[in-house]
Amino acid sequence: MKWFRKLFWVGAGLAAGGALAFFAIDELKTSRLQSALWRDLGNGASFSVDAGASDAIRFPHTGPYDERLGYHDLPDFIQRLDSQGYAITRQARLSPRLIELQERGLFMPYREKNQAGLAVRDCRNAALLHTRVPQRAYERFEDVPPLLVSALLFVEDRHLLDAEPAQRNPAIDPERFAKAALEQALRAVSLGQTATGGSTLATQIEKYRHSPQGRTGSVRDKLRQMASASLRAYQDGEDTQARRRQIVVDYLDTVPLAARPGMGEVHGLGDGLWAWYGRDFGEVNRLLADNAEGTVPTDEALRQQAEAFKQALSLMIAQRRPSQHLLGDGTGLARLTDSYLRLMAEAGLISPELRDAALPLPLRLRPELPPTPRPDFVQRKAATALRTHISTLLGVPRAYDLERLDLEAETSLDGEAQAMVARVLAGLRTPAAAKAAGLFGFHLLDPGADPGPLVYSFTLFERGAQENLLRVQADNIDQPFDVNQGARLDLGSTAKLRTLVSYLELVAALHARWADLSPAQLSALENNPRDPLGAWAQQYLLRAKDRRLAPMLEAAMERKYSANPGEAFFTGGGLHQFANFERSSDSETMTVREGFKHSVNLVFIRLMRDLVRHHMFGSASDAERLLKDPADPRRRELLARFADREGSAFLIRFYRKYQRLSAPEAEALLLQGLRPSAPRLASVLFTIEPEASDARLDELLVQRLGRGAGSPRALRALRSTYAGLSLADRGYVARVHPLELWLVGFLQHHPGASLTQVLEASASERQETYAWLFKTRHKSAQDKRLRELIELDAFAQVHRSWQRLGYPFASLTPSYASAIGASGDRPAALAELMGILINDGVRLPTQRIDALHFGRDTPYETRLEPRNASAERLLPTEVVATVRRALVEVVNDGTARRLKGSLVDTRGRAIEIGGKTGTGDHRYEKTDRNGRVISERKIDRSATFVFMIGDRYFGTIMAYVHEPYAARYRFTSALPTQLLKSLGPQLLPVLQRNGCGGDR
Repeated sequence: MKWFRKLFWVGAGLAAGGALAFFAIDELKTSRLQSALWRDLGNGASFSVDAGASDAIRFPHTGPYDERLGYHDLPDFIQRLDSQGYAITRQARLSPRLIELQERGLFMPYREKNQAGLAVRDCRNAALLHTRVPQRAYERFEDVPPLLVSALLFVEDRHLLDAEPAQRNPAIDPERFAKAALEQALRAVSLGQTATGGSTLATQIEKYRHSPQGRTGSVRDKLRQMASASLRAYQDGEDTQARRRQIVVDYLDTVPLAARPGMGEVHGLGDGLWAWYGRDFGEVNRLLADNAEGTVPTDEALRQQAEAFKQALSLMIAQRRPSQHLLGDGTGLARLTDSYLRLMAEAGLISPELRDAALPLPLRLRPELPPTPRPDFVQRKAATALRTHISTLLGVPRAYDLERLDLEAETSLDGEAQAMVARVLAGLRTPAAAKAAGLFGFHLLDPGADPGPLVYSFTLFERGAQENLLRVQADNIDQPFDVNQGARLDLGSTAKLRTLVSYLELVAALHARWADLSPAQLSALENNPRDPLGAWAQQYLLRAKDRRLAPMLEAAMERKYSANPGEAFFTGGGLHQFANFERSSDSETMTVREGFKHSVNLVFIRLMRDLVRHHMFGSASDAERLLKDPADPRRRELLARFADREGSAFLIRFYRKYQRLSAPEAEALLLQGLRPSAPRLASVLFTIEPEASDARLDELLVQRLGRGAGSPRALRALRSTYAGLSLADRGYVARVHPLELWLVGFLQHHPGASLTQVLEASASERQETYAWLFKTRHKSAQDKRLRELIELDAFAQVHRSWQRLGYPFASLTPSYASAIGASGDRPAALAELMGILINDGVRLPTQRIDALHFGRDTPYETRLEPRNASAERLLPTEVVATVRRALVEVVNDGTARRLKGSLVDTRGRAIEIGGKTGTGDHRYEKTDRNGRVISERKIDRSATFVFMIGDRYFGTIMAYVHEPYAARYRFTSALPTQLLKSLGPQLLPVLQRNGCGGDR
């Protein structure tokens, strides 16, 4: 009985074992069970994209692919964009099953992109910029030469494309997996045992795309890769044949092949062939495809085919250790490649002829990349500027990283108009094109002048319903630099537009303060005689029958100023004289309206003086009392401010003089301009070397005077007299600025100190140097400096009013000359001001990017668009109406009259144009002691027109030339106005075509 039971259990065990073996063999042949398992596990793992932000989205944790394409960083991008006024308008929603798989640690199964990159599109959806990484790739399996498929499978995964079973799991090769598992087990027992990997192409793709750093760090990592690859294999059903063919394409397109300086990471066979062998991808594919046609190649054709095949095969082999094989001398790679050539011939995968032709050929890895073709920066100007803008929005400073993101940017730019303007501006460097545009003539280019060195820039915006839309941003500088936004230029009389707006704003403010007062209340107002603007406003309101703002602004435009250049103006801490551009205006007295229309400098110098004096002495200021009362405690505070400011200015100048010198060199330079005497030398020495010995002093005296002090007693007397003096007194004795003495000493003890450190260390010394100024017996000297500070504060108020309307710089030159361009400006900032005026005093947001679309057709897809930012009223409508009338008069009867009637609408009616011209002539002048100019250098010349076209378009157009060419040209703002006259009729029809807003 016992024997029977044993026999039964042995039989049962054998039966179970046989059944298990049967099922195992059957599963190896059919993959029936695992195909059903993975199909059911992935069932329902999907995503959709709907409006609004998603609460059912998950982002990948790590992995080179997810980081490179930006999926990993998307939460940070979204947060950053949210803070800059963007909101999610569409986003992916993951199904519960897809979320579950991701939360279990699997990589999300979806159709991943082999190529991605930054695409920037215009308002018509045409591509302005489109980077694809990798650049060279196969679109379909049918595009891959069969010879390459055979080579890849032989090297990496020989059963991947087996027809049976159709349900084969490409993530597992049973033979390789079993061998790898056995070797890993032996390795665990014997540390010296090596183990090969069991990865198939499918798991390798999961590894280098999604595993941390593209590596397998543990058994758990390997299992995650296999499970994710299995899940991906069956996402379209149990038959995996199509998916297995796609794996070949995915691998060939994206396999990592090390990195090259000047190119970065190399991915895919196509980019690898170009990066490491300099081969054209299309040519290689053509040569290898010829093998499949059954033709008998010539010897030369066979050699070319063999070379292409050997290079491609070597890269398939190199991917296992790409840095070792591709960054070394290539000897080991060549040996391995030859070995595979022999093995493939033995296996019948390649012909003996191809093998024999390939074996003698050397593998010459290219030592350096060929020169990259220089991009056409003129044609790419707007795209480059938009790319920079996107880079700033996302906080991705490197173009290399930005251009690898899976990102589409929709922009307001009109690509067709942009290309046309860029083409015209680029052509203007030739005399023929400049002549055709009418750019030669009086106040234009002189006959025979070379137009080549001139830079032209053009910016155009269209007024939208809720934003200003950038349509064109072009210049003809064949460099990445953008002159519209990147330079501080002297744009001349365009500053009169800012001055006029500030003037009318002040008039409006006085109106708001006084318009409702009775005549008796107005008469009782005490106005400072140094405030002509306040006095005029008071008298106007006393006489006016109509106290509305609009008539008062018109009356302000009729105020008269002298255009006489004979007066000298104390401004900016010095005495200055100014000239008019047209001398015929010198003897005239004219209205503000006429001065603006004809761009008369002296009218606006005097107008700026009135603005500054109003800020200094108007009814809202008590500067007069401050100047009259020597006991006012604020005087000391302001004088301390003056000492700090002027002392800092001196230190900055002295720092530039000494910063690169050693201590002995600095001392020698300091003493070089000193008329030597014992007191002066002692004052210098005890300032720069407070602990200097008597012997050191005597040595200095001998060195500079040719004789010493004569006795120890004389040395002690010099020390006791001059070492104890204040810094200011030692400077007085030495006839050297005290702060220059202090700085040389400070740099001796702190070599390499930065300017910031110098300024921080010298706070008390700056006050000590100006201690004399705080004494009340110097009231006149105090008043002079206080007036300078009060004027500075007044200019600061003017600056704030300019800044509020888009002035781009943190400070304004504190001089009346700011009214005629001395403070500089930017074309883009002037365009912003014109946008406020064309929108009736309301600032609308400037929109360059209409949408940012991340990860289209992925589970991470996210689209963000600018929120409707609230419009901000900055100017009263009455002020805007007055300024706009003045701008139109500039074109109808002023400095831009050549543009009158030059643009017509579709019905043939003239379109109203307004604007302001400006000519900047930046010179460096050298003067003698009497202030006479003894030499000058012309730094640059610019001519600008800031314009509005109807109530729809506005922008700037500029011509500019820098030294050493600037001295050759005499053009004025007539040049850009003539260019707009030539360009406008070509441009408007392009802009008004449907696709970017159309006619309104």
